[in-house]
Amino acid sequence: MATLLGADETVFVGLDIGTTKVCLLVGHLDPERRMRVIGVGIVPSLGMRKGGVVNLEALTKAIEQVKDKAERTSGYEITSVLVSLSGGQIESLNSKGMAGVTGRTIGYDDVSRALDAARSIAIPFNRELVHVLPRGYVVDGQDGIRSAIGMYGYRLEVDAHVVTASTTALRNLEKCVEAAGLTVDGFVLSSLAAGELVLSETEREMGVVVCDIGGGTCDIGVYIEGASWQSAVIPVGGDLMTSDVAQGLHLPIETAESLKLRHGTCRVPPGDHEQLVTVRPFGQGSTVQVRLADLAEILEPRAEELFGLVRQEIKRSGYDALLPAGVVLTGGASRLPGIDLVAGDVLQLPVRKGQPDNLRGLVDKLNDPAYSASVGLLHWAQLQSEHLLLDHRSNHWPRFELRRAAELLKRLLPG
Repeated sequence: MATLLGADETVFVGLDIGTTKVCLLVGHLDPERRMRVIGVGIVPSLGMRKGGVVNLEALTKAIEQVKDKAERTSGYEITSVLVSLSGGQIESLNSKGMAGVTGRTIGYDDVSRALDAARSIAIPFNRELVHVLPRGYVVDGQDGIRSAIGMYGYRLEVDAHVVTASTTALRNLEKCVEAAGLTVDGFVLSSLAAGELVLSETEREMGVVVCDIGGGTCDIGVYIEGASWQSAVIPVGGDLMTSDVAQGLHLPIETAESLKLRHGTCRVPPGDHEQLVTVRPFGQGSTVQVRLADLAEILEPRAEELFGLVRQEIKRSGYDALLPAGVVLTGGASRLPGIDLVAGDVLQLPVRKGQPDNLRGLVDKLNDPAYSASVGLLHWAQLQSEHLLLDHRSNHWPRFELRRAAELLKRLLPG
């Protein structure tokens, strides 16, 4: 939950810092408790490469620009934000924790102590905890419990998914945000933010993989039995496809990106092999014509390589046989026609594309896969405001009436 000066209601702010764009969204809940976007700031990303900061000054200026745009459209002065996190500095593992209950009803304090034990793992001095998310509970030896709140028992165990990040990467990102006049409320892994938005409850329950394919990275999240079981980041994205097009067709990067966005496809439809488009290459004053089939022959192998890496990551997790719901593609690069067909062939799983929908407010540009993580940050901020998340910065559970608490927990915790 973000803090804004002059706000008389709960207002949420998410800052999505990607390799291609920086997006800051401001939202609040309407009378029907549905998220409504009231402020938008979007600028090209500068100073980022493969999810990591490479130019502090350039990224700070980009954040200042989106802050100014979002403040003007929302009418609020923004002071703090929830920030997306990606890049090769991300690692994840699973951990277990235990807490004694001494024969009484399990409450929030007990769950908090069990999660504290799960986060008490040995990690290198140069890494920090970002998320500690419960996957399931065991009460007195009975496993398969989705929510232990309100149960009676003596011994509570939790199986948690732990995400860590490089301290250097976090501090550099935080430094840019603070230099732009903002405070970081917390970090959220991009795949978790996107998964919060584009996945259905049925998919999470059955077993599904979300692939958020951005400009510099592909963020992967594995969901099984309603919870996050695995997270990973692959340093391959749409920018490499653009680079391949530029090198293969001898085009400037800007021309190659425009060609990819307007005419790119990973599979040429039958009968379109000879269709031509006109471009201006390096070193010539005149234009040349490029066959769409040649463009597809460049993009398809790169897409196959990307999903080959995704397949390796899924197999490495050991959950490849537990994903009947398949794969949901999102992110800017998922807009490429035919990329879902390539993913299906390589992964041998059902594949669909996901994007923000049923949005309200200033959403002209947001109904696009490129903004799944951006909009997902607002929903994640809403969940945090309802005290559904325990992260490394806050270990306190509020004391709600039990029935209301159980209803809230169902939205994020397993079950």
